[in-house]
Amino acid sequence: MATEESAGGARKATKSKLFEFLVHGVRPGMPSGARMPHQGAPMGPPGPPYGGSTAVRPGLPSPGMEPSRKRPAASQQVQQQPAVQNRARKKPVGFPGANEMPARQMDMRDAQSDPTLGSNAKRRKMADKILPQRIRELVPESQAYMDLLAFERKLDQTIMRKRVDIQEALKRPMKQKRKLRLYISNTFNPAKPDADDSDGSIASWELRVEGKLLDDVGKQKRKFSSFFKSLVIELDKDLYGPDNHLVEWHRTPTTQETDGFQVKRPGDVSVRCTLLLMLDYQPPQFKLDPRLARLLGIHTQTRSCIIQALWQYVKTNKLQDSHDKEYINCDKYFQQIFDCPRLKFSEIPQRLTNLLLPPDPIVINHVISVDPNDQKKTACYDIDVEVEDPLKAQMSSFLLSTANQQEIASLDNKVKIHETIESINQLKIQRDFMLSFSRDPKGYIQDWLKSQSRDLKLMTDVVGNPEEERRAEFYQEPWTQEAVSRYFYSKIQQRRQELEQALAMRNT
Repeated sequence: MATEESAGGARKATKSKLFEFLVHGVRPGMPSGARMPHQGAPMGPPGPPYGGSTAVRPGLPSPGMEPSRKRPAASQQVQQQPAVQNRARKKPVGFPGANEMPARQMDMRDAQSDPTLGSNAKRRKMADKILPQRIRELVPESQAYMDLLAFERKLDQTIMRKRVDIQEALKRPMKQKRKLRLYISNTFNPAKPDADDSDGSIASWELRVEGKLLDDVGKQKRKFSSFFKSLVIELDKDLYGPDNHLVEWHRTPTTQETDGFQVKRPGDVSVRCTLLLMLDYQPPQFKLDPRLARLLGIHTQTRSCIIQALWQYVKTNKLQDSHDKEYINCDKYFQQIFDCPRLKFSEIPQRLTNLLLPPDPIVINHVISVDPNDQKKTACYDIDVEVEDPLKAQMSSFLLSTANQQEIASLDNKVKIHETIESINQLKIQRDFMLSFSRDPKGYIQDWLKSQSRDLKLMTDVVGNPEEERRAEFYQEPWTQEAVSRYFYSKIQQRRQELEQALAMRNT
């Protein structure tokens, strides 16, 4: 009888210890209140809901857990916050979290409080301004807002395309033909016998060459000398000799621009003079060889225009070799000009060098009159000159100006539109929540509780199903018998190793 009672007591003690191991993780022989640390894979239910240690994933530090709550302690929440933010939280459709704030709104507020974040924050995209389709179906008037977005997108594309066109246009020379009016006048100073100085006692004349641009609308008036590369005034050689009959002016890099030229010489007779004016072409222009000029119909032009005209002539007359596109089969005119039956395209610029001459100067014959009765002492001439198109300066200033770009950027980055759209989206979520709750309050609350349970499980890295582990039926599953057997087997093996080690140390 005593034996049966002792055996029954032993069974009860074994069951109680097994229960403590399965539930609380207490090793047999450990003092009351102690906990056994996990070694290897757990054979029974995990311990966090009942005070055991949390299952730890490989490579992650063991998080500190509050004993009464299934979430990290306050000291560990800061470390787990980035990982939690990156998780895709699940919740019932349309339920707005109490402390939930849209990620984009949080980023903007952080950027406003911290300047370093603002520089790295991404610019708000056009997609962030679009209303969802379901909102547009609920509010048909919102289509007007979508039309405005489409117009804005089209306007941005047009502005960008125009900017590219302006940049391409600025790469090409933009010239405009204008009239430069040239004034040639002279004054005569007769000799004064009673004059004290030598200048007044000798008769002299003074020639003035001036000019201005007609209809010059530019704010800064261009100087007369800036239109010319050189100016030569040739006087009568018989009157002034071979060494003093030329007056020359040539442009140099340090030349100071002026509004006119003056030439003063002694004399009391009328003088015939010739003015040679060489225009300053930008880009440089060249006079073509007479044969090439007749062939292309060009007298004076820039090098690029001459090469383009040559290529047009080759295409029109089909002179390009059909087998080797790099060569040109010269016709009789090309053979006369280039003196070869066949030439490469790459040879054209070099061969053109001998066929391009300096442009002809403008020649003006003028008579310097000393007759006091002659009233026509001023002659006017109009010369065609090329000036920069004023539109080019406006285009350059438009590209260089950042005021418009800053204004557009400030309008794009205004938070009001994005906050309004986010507010509309939040109101739509709240509306869906209210509608779902009104249709089935009980089922919706149950779904929400399940969702929150899943979120809590993701946040705390809980392994298993705590809700099932809380019930007694969970420990009556068939796996408990195998768990008990494995546990006792591992304990026996551990105890045997300890005894063998103790005997080995005693024998040594």
